[in-house]
Amino acid sequence: MRYIILGAGPAGLTVANMLKQMGEDSFIVLEKEKEAGGLCRSVNVDGSPYDVGGGHFLDVKRRNVNNFLFEFLPENEWNLFVRDSRININNLEISHPIEANIWQMKVEDQVEYLKSISVAGCNQEKPIPDEFVEWIYWKLGNKIAENYMIPYNKKMFGDDLNKLGTYWLEKLPNVSFEETLLSCLCHKAYGTQPGHAQFYYPKKYGYGELWKRMAKKIKGNILYNSEVTEIDFDAKSVMLANGRAYKGDIIVTTIPWVDIKRFKGMPQTFIEDIYNLKYSSIETRYYEETLNTKAQWIYYPDPKVAYHRILVRNNFCANSKGYWTETNSQRISQISEAEKEQFSYMNKYAYPLNTIEKPQIMKRLLSWAETKEVYGLGRWGEWEHYNSDVTVDLALKLVIKLAGNK
Repeated sequence: MRYIILGAGPAGLTVANMLKQMGEDSFIVLEKEKEAGGLCRSVNVDGSPYDVGGGHFLDVKRRNVNNFLFEFLPENEWNLFVRDSRININNLEISHPIEANIWQMKVEDQVEYLKSISVAGCNQEKPIPDEFVEWIYWKLGNKIAENYMIPYNKKMFGDDLNKLGTYWLEKLPNVSFEETLLSCLCHKAYGTQPGHAQFYYPKKYGYGELWKRMAKKIKGNILYNSEVTEIDFDAKSVMLANGRAYKGDIIVTTIPWVDIKRFKGMPQTFIEDIYNLKYSSIETRYYEETLNTKAQWIYYPDPKVAYHRILVRNNFCANSKGYWTETNSQRISQISEAEKEQFSYMNKYAYPLNTIEKPQIMKRLLSWAETKEVYGLGRWGEWEHYNSDVTVDLALKLVIKLAGNK
């Protein structure tokens, strides 16, 4: 084959379909699971779609991405929503992000949070800390740090937060002290709002329907139940668990580097780097109770609650009921035996962790791999916490780059 594509999630499917549209048919997609979609797969639970990978939606911001995806699932098959995400804190359900919506708390609590933010390091012109936990205090003050950001991130990523870097935190919504004060005085949110301010979700299906349709377009070029166990960088080949091998001119890998058992022709230092990459595993679990809220998803920083987030599916998925939770695998022991009777799905590879050393590891790895015409792409190929729309955008750009290198 000219192209070997590892993984049939959003990244791999976009590369494959873009190649197909450009008249290229010499490619194969190798997928470990029995169906396509990766973290964006959907199943039917209790008569309605359930997204096994958690909360995945199509953002409206990248029109080029949406136009491409609407070729497979037309725009008239989607509903458009205004994001309503909330935080369950201090026995209240307030809007997200917390800094812009402190005004929804009791007045006494507003005063305490404002006092805390006013003396945060960033408002006192103190130097930016290097460690994750100290950065949170520096940026948001001790009240938000201790009541929300630190406990929530521990639930999502694990207890040792200082193994995380601070380089990725700048993408948090930026709300200044002045804007926070204005929001409390005027009773409305100020500052930069988070991503997914508006999003699409299919009218009749789960999010996984989009990727199923993309897979059907290339059904002659995709192999399921095909676990990749080896990449040979010199031979430009991959080996499957069943012993079959595929050779190509270009390899695009969208699967977790740490899930590949052998790397032939790769310097030992890079192999050691790969096994220093970290990730978190997340279980999603269904509950049939329909909650009395208009929110589509709600964050739960309370350490006594096992899950860190819930998706209220009847508020974005038509004719459905109930909700599903997202829980770090390290906290499953907090789930009761009765709750364990509910449908659940464990995502071993859910979130790549932004550890301190990760940027240097990936820069070295991807730069070297590209010299061998092996390209890492997407959440796992690049080890970045990308949403699906970002992944599709990067995949489209990669195909254009590769086509230009012919």
